[in-house]
Amino acid sequence: MSLAMAIGYIFQKKSISGSCGGLGALGVEKAWDCPEPCDRKKARLERAEARQAKLDEWKNNQIL
Repeated sequence: MSLAMAIGYIFQKKSISGSCGGLGALGVEKAWDCPEPCDRKKARLERAEARQAKLDEWKNNQIL
């Protein structure tokens, strides 16, 4: 059963959710339900934003 679910996940690229619809069905918008994210999460978000900015700059300067 787990193998079939894993293959389905790989081919469909959908997030795994339970029969109840996951956290979105409960009105929770994020996995952590804190008003202020921790320092590790803030650092991860900053790195992701910096990476995305570099990618956007690269795409704007790309010659094609």
